[in-house]
Amino acid sequence: PQVCWLAPEQTAGKQKPYMYTQGQAVLNRSFFPGFDTPSVKCTYSATVKVPEGFTAVMSATSWEKQKDNTFVFKMSQPIPSYLIALAVGDIVSADVGPRSRVWAEPCLIEAAKKEYDGVIEEFLAVGEKLFGPYVWGRYDILFMPPSFPFGGMENPCLTFATPCLLAGDRSLVDVIIHEISHSWFGNLVTNATWGEFWLNEGFTMYAQRRISTEVYGSAYTCLEAATGRALLRQHMDNTGEDHPLNKLRVVIEPGLWGVNPDDTYNETPYEKGYCFVSYLAHLVGDQSKFDAFLQAYVNRFKFQSITADDTLGFFLEYFPELKEKGVDSIPGFEFDRWLNTPGWPPYLPDLSPGEQLMKPADKLAELWAADDLNMEAIEAVDITAWRTYQLVYFLDQVLQKSPLPEGNVERLSKMYPKISKAQNAELRLRWCQIVLKNNLEAEYHKVKDFLHSQGKQKYTLPLYRAMWGGSESARALAMETFSATAPQLHVNVQNYIKKILGLEVAE
Repeated sequence: PQVCWLAPEQTAGKQKPYMYTQGQAVLNRSFFPGFDTPSVKCTYSATVKVPEGFTAVMSATSWEKQKDNTFVFKMSQPIPSYLIALAVGDIVSADVGPRSRVWAEPCLIEAAKKEYDGVIEEFLAVGEKLFGPYVWGRYDILFMPPSFPFGGMENPCLTFATPCLLAGDRSLVDVIIHEISHSWFGNLVTNATWGEFWLNEGFTMYAQRRISTEVYGSAYTCLEAATGRALLRQHMDNTGEDHPLNKLRVVIEPGLWGVNPDDTYNETPYEKGYCFVSYLAHLVGDQSKFDAFLQAYVNRFKFQSITADDTLGFFLEYFPELKEKGVDSIPGFEFDRWLNTPGWPPYLPDLSPGEQLMKPADKLAELWAADDLNMEAIEAVDITAWRTYQLVYFLDQVLQKSPLPEGNVERLSKMYPKISKAQNAELRLRWCQIVLKNNLEAEYHKVKDFLHSQGKQKYTLPLYRAMWGGSESARALAMETFSATAPQLHVNVQNYIKKILGLEVAE
């Protein structure tokens, strides 16, 4: 399941086959023998021989090409097995910074260079200022074929990323801040077990939003965090708050067949984890002191795999005055409750700086949900300067109010081609959800086009759920689109869609 072989039609160029590996969480055991647990770290080297006309790349600190199209890789820093990654295909590279290049199929390389030129170094430099030295040497990005099921995989030295980030107007470049933040949290300091995945993702979300605040300011970052909180709300409503997966410390118990940690993957470790790290910062009460703590934490545990007890023990040791006050057992906010009780986070960071961007978006969504459209008021709102997450927030509000009164969505579509014809995947996802919720058959083709253009799990599954929960024609669209696109999807994504559509899943 770890080694993905793509036929030419599953690539962007459609000329040559492609192969990549995806190790997280416990799939690298099917690629090489090793201790496939994040609690063990090691260095590695690899020799990879590929046919003429193909290039191999790996998550390694050094590589060289020898004769016979043989590539030799070395990773000189100890990493957990899940971060060992290989891709082989018709791929080329272009420099975009002093220690960064983009890799992609030839037909995508210009777009990738244009989108990321000069961008990565800015994010890396802010990360280093906040969290300490970047130890991995290079930070390259490989833009994967469209069927790649994830947004990004933070393989050290070489992040694998979805081509959905190539929006053409840099409107999604900040998504890569998350993968860059893993350079410190996850790759350098790693959760020792997948049951404490929040140590990787909660700290990375916090780090991502710290970098974003430095680069884009707190209003925009709070708006992005509000989008994340809405996803957490949606997830907890879907599963039920008291679902055992909605704890930060998940018990991955081997039952009859064992548990695949991948099945425990959801919004909780990311967003509830972010809330817990924010709560720790709130206890400290001073951003620069908490930044200094994060730097000390990375320095203390670098190249190690740790548990939540290690993290929280170090926090209390670093701030003895907080330990004395007994902050780990404040009623309702006990560290133990954070870790072991499912449900909504007991503390939510203040996102009010985002309100200056949310309020106009809220108001505009209300105007569009009215029975009689006040076109004068609508036209008075200029959305040309709104950045991605402000538009996303607006569309989320419209979706919540959907279905809208008859005819409103058609007018909305005509009024804002920037949204309804967007190439930005985050906007396309929301627009497709609105089209389905309002049963706007005239724009079903946009849903179909979007699902044909990419196979990212985060975009694909919600649309199949929406189609399957919709009208007869929406269900027919789901079946037709799935039968046409199944061969270009990752096998896990195929299986998840089959479950949604009530089809047999091959064991």
